[in-house]
Amino acid sequence: SRAQAVCIPHRPGVAGVLAKMVLIPKKTRRQILEHLFKEGVMVVKKDYQACKHNELEDIPNIQVMMVLRSLASRNYLSEIYSWRWHYYTLTNEGIEYLREVLHLPAQVFPSTLTKQRPTRPALAPSEEGGKGK
Repeated sequence: SRAQAVCIPHRPGVAGVLAKMVLIPKKTRRQILEHLFKEGVMVVKKDYQACKHNELEDIPNIQVMMVLRSLASRNYLSEIYSWRWHYYTLTNEGIEYLREVLHLPAQVFPSTLTKQRPTRPALAPSEEGGKGK
């Protein structure tokens, strides 16, 4: 049967919320991992009651938070926390792990590691011919 995503009701104290087990459907976990590999970085607000994540709007924030926390605990992500926001970046081990899990070839990289090509050559002459105004 299919797991249903629901918001966890407000409980006094964070420990009460974290003590509950969060079940994450495989389809949702795969969506999170695919997005993480595509971007190479992810941001999660530390808000256990948020009904949806700011980037993956059809997934509850707590599920994204728990998947990324699990990956960070296994050193697949580096984490920086500032002002109630978690900033996660893939490590080299994390890239290899996600390639295995998502069955991706070795030639595929996250967008943070791919070099963007400029639309015009850097040393191309300008339209005005190099003259000042």
